[in-house]
Amino acid sequence: MTKSQRLFADAIKVIPGGVNSPVRSFGSVGGTPRFIKRAQGAYIYDEDDNGYLDFVGSWGPMILGHGNRDVLKSVREACERGLSFGAATAVEAQMAKLICGLVPSVEMVRMVNSGTEAVMSVIRTARGFTGRDKIVKFAGCYHGHSDGLLIQAGSGVMTAGVPDSLGVPEGCTKDTLSAEYNNLESVKVHFERCGEEIAAVIVEPVAANMGVVPPAPGFLDGLRRICDSYGALLIFDEVITGFRLGIDGAQGYYGVVPDLTTFGKIIGGGMPVGAYGGRREIMELVAPMGGVYQAGTLSGNPVAMAAGMAQLSILKEHPEYYEDLNRKGDWFYGQIQRLLKEKGKPWRVNHVGSLGCLYFTEQNVDNYQSAKTSDTKIFAEYFNYLLEHGIYIAPSQFEAMFLSVAHTQEMLQGALERITIILQKI
Repeated sequence: MTKSQRLFADAIKVIPGGVNSPVRSFGSVGGTPRFIKRAQGAYIYDEDDNGYLDFVGSWGPMILGHGNRDVLKSVREACERGLSFGAATAVEAQMAKLICGLVPSVEMVRMVNSGTEAVMSVIRTARGFTGRDKIVKFAGCYHGHSDGLLIQAGSGVMTAGVPDSLGVPEGCTKDTLSAEYNNLESVKVHFERCGEEIAAVIVEPVAANMGVVPPAPGFLDGLRRICDSYGALLIFDEVITGFRLGIDGAQGYYGVVPDLTTFGKIIGGGMPVGAYGGRREIMELVAPMGGVYQAGTLSGNPVAMAAGMAQLSILKEHPEYYEDLNRKGDWFYGQIQRLLKEKGKPWRVNHVGSLGCLYFTEQNVDNYQSAKTSDTKIFAEYFNYLLEHGIYIAPSQFEAMFLSVAHTQEMLQGALERITIILQKI
């Protein structure tokens, strides 16, 4: 029995499912979750000292790779000064100034502790600003696990086959309207019916929790026009795309300006942190300036802020990192698509920059319904072969692959050789 197997046997007795987040479960692929004890560069290592080329990157934030020296140095220095104060610090103000300087649509920003908290708070802010209650979201887009958004959510909810969550009162979702990603007509229907009641549209500008689904040409621009027509706010959930597709996120990549934006753990170098921000007139409603309440003892935690300052400063100083990441992404995912064609496989690869996903379906994947046609049994075989040969991807068909600055061309070529072999077998 491996150490991971022993640890899992103990964990399952005291942790639901043996994991502290459903996306870590191997329930849909079989076997035992690997318990990771360390990481460096593009690799993670389990408790049995097996190394894996990592395409998860803590679900995206490790864009520089694991164990970046400058980030770790900043964290160590911050730890020596104190882990948490529950009071204002210089570094959180510096971090806010940095984010506002990098993302033109963000004039003020509030730090929180997770992407879920950022989304929960930004929706409250949108409702407070507009005086309206209803929110439009898209099937397959995951915005955290707050009650009002667990309707046709992506990520682990798709993997588990649970369309909604138990324990969510009906009243919590009555003002959440679900539309189809990449389908503007499905959005217009809601606005034509009750547009004066809709506070905001929230969208992943690149849907990255049902695999990876890029926005169709004109989709994001169309959302901007619809919101403007009805006086609703446009919220970009950039928990995954923020500071990954470019220094100004998906909004810079696609040239569409939202009113409000959420960010995730990439602004903390992978540490527990999130943020939301946007136009000054909206954000000035957040307490203590205005009547939209939000609070958190650990918000702006000095250790997480130090890590984030180091990581974002590196990305700001090295714009060539994004050019390299996007080039590697185009090449790597393009090579997988080429292999599929060469082997006569009808499956699909979607990607945007360093984000990508292989779907085991003959359909083009452009929304939640088409993503769900992917064959999860074939994916399980694909996943387990790669895992056995030192390549770590998410244990779910409906999650993204993430490249990092630490992934070299040689590493990616080695991964392609393994992918070639498994594609011949399945």
